[in-house]
Amino acid sequence: MDMIQPEAPPDGAAPSHASRRRLGATDVQTIPFVLGGNVFGWTADRSASFAILDAFAANGGTLIDTADSYSRWAPGHHGGESEEMLGAWLAASGARAKIQIATKVGAMPGEGGKGLAPSRIAAGCDASLRRLGIDCIDLYYAHCDDLDTPQEAVLEAFGKLIDAGKVRAIGASNFSVARLESARALAADGAGPRFDVVQPGYNLIRRDEYEGALQDFCVANHIGVVPHSGLASGFLTGKYQSLADTEARARGARLGSLFDARGLAVLAALKRISNETGASPAQISLAWLTAKPAVVGPIASATSVAQLEELMQSVELVLDGEHIALLDAAGRDPA
Repeated sequence: MDMIQPEAPPDGAAPSHASRRRLGATDVQTIPFVLGGNVFGWTADRSASFAILDAFAANGGTLIDTADSYSRWAPGHHGGESEEMLGAWLAASGARAKIQIATKVGAMPGEGGKGLAPSRIAAGCDASLRRLGIDCIDLYYAHCDDLDTPQEAVLEAFGKLIDAGKVRAIGASNFSVARLESARALAADGAGPRFDVVQPGYNLIRRDEYEGALQDFCVANHIGVVPHSGLASGFLTGKYQSLADTEARARGARLGSLFDARGLAVLAALKRISNETGASPAQISLAWLTAKPAVVGPIASATSVAQLEELMQSVELVLDGEHIALLDAAGRDPA
């Protein structure tokens, strides 16, 4: 069983100097940057995917985030493409000893039903292990909540996977505070393992889902937070400075809605800080997330080695109090 501990990058590599952070009460650790796997087998083909993954490992990366449903949304895809690509790379690279895998179940119908039915969790885990070519998933998320399945049954199903050595730790993605609280209470009563990691949507534009009650809950309960959508579909990379820049883009409609007073204020703040520090807007956006309470490291994906290397430099960037305050203020709804 491959219950691995992270290793230092090999001689000759270019490791990050960032300290590794523990994900809540688990024994899973990562640098404050998690590589998003949604693009693998979708917008990144085998050659591009392998190059990105090789560079991630060489630069000290430790945790990759994927899901069984990636990339089911693409024409002709059925889900599992990302896991299959990662499995092929792990087999070819021999990098499993230093790379940890987080994947998810619950957002894709399949053998055993859909949602978080115990049969679906069990079947989904086995299918993910097979596609990934590994014996144990380091971090297994409930991809989204399932109000139709009792939480006791959900936790019991995850507990069986941990007892069987198929999963090291579990987390919850896109859960409300109330449901996380009830799951925590059930775990305390012995119904099953705890969700020690939470994955909400969180960035300089998207603040309400995490800041407030969820953040307070995570801090109070020592839960590790790994935000997704850290760059707001590319809006926070600095690539788009006006609505016209989004035209003919696949995400144009989604990005266009962000060019309101708040979005423009965030872009202006990022530009000012970039001019003062020399860091890119993407690096600044990720470093701002990393500085937030309970956040272990944000998730971001890359479609080229150059893009990956830029994003990974965010782990070395420490924003000062003035810059954090400037970004905090810019990202709030205008009065």
